[in-house]
Amino acid sequence: MHFDYTMAIGSFLVAVVVGLTGMGGGALMTPMLVTFFGVPPLAAVSSDLVAAAVMKPVGSLVHLRRGTVNLRLVAWLCAGSVPAAFCGVLIARALGRGEAVQEVIEKGLGIALLIAAGGLAVRGYLAMRDRAEGRTPETGRRTAAPGEPAATEMPSVAVRPLPTALVGAVGGLVVGITSVGSGSLIIVALLALYPALKANQLVGTDLVQAVPLVMSAALGHLLFGEFTLSITVALLVGSIPGVYLGSRISSRAPGGLIRRVLAFVLLASALKMFGAGNTQTIWALVAVLLLAPAFWMVLRVRCGLPALPWRREAQTSSHV
Repeated sequence: MHFDYTMAIGSFLVAVVVGLTGMGGGALMTPMLVTFFGVPPLAAVSSDLVAAAVMKPVGSLVHLRRGTVNLRLVAWLCAGSVPAAFCGVLIARALGRGEAVQEVIEKGLGIALLIAAGGLAVRGYLAMRDRAEGRTPETGRRTAAPGEPAATEMPSVAVRPLPTALVGAVGGLVVGITSVGSGSLIIVALLALYPALKANQLVGTDLVQAVPLVMSAALGHLLFGEFTLSITVALLVGSIPGVYLGSRISSRAPGGLIRRVLAFVLLASALKMFGAGNTQTIWALVAVLLLAPAFWMVLRVRCGLPALPWRREAQTSSHV
């Protein structure tokens, strides 16, 4: 069996991001396999999900020990996601194995990646609104405060069973077909449903619910997909230490900068999934780098904040 050391290094870097933010597993790992290592999309999805079934519990144990997991939410999410994930595998299998099917899966990956990047932008906007409105955890802050540690008491939230199970079902279906969604999509939906949960608690809850979800999808791909042992072994060698390291960091500090970088990488991956050439991708990313900061400054001003974040710090210091 051939072992790809480069693939293992890539999976380590991706796994650090997964443990740190709760996002980016399938959204980064599968496109990495397809784009940089030439793995067929269906084989990439199958191998990534089997590796994730082993990787996810590592990060989950860290968050369980830190007390950043809402187990009632986990139960209702799994009620929808576990059967839906297996059904997603059956749908992908029913489509067949030809080039047309591989293209459909690539386009599905691209759409899921764009949704995930958009979800990260929404989280950033909510954090900005929290700062502008002076929200605190007591007054309904929707995101973690800058520098806020993870070791905070889990807030009491009223679980909404049907919407939560529906989120799990939709996320599970997408995961079964594309391997994207267990973190990138579900965690954003949880943020909308339960704004009282802090960022690290969203990450912890999402990582734990993703364990049975990914195991269900992995079982389906082992039975009906295109699982490749050599790819999975390389992913596991890199991802297990990576997700442990990322989870240790996440349990103590926020990952705002990492989420910004992740959104940028998700956009680049989505463009590649849609067949964009290197030149087109580079120009599109340059345009985002130039336009996104200007657009963000406009949003900050509309929310009543200074256009540049460090001006707020300077103003605060001048009043002290």
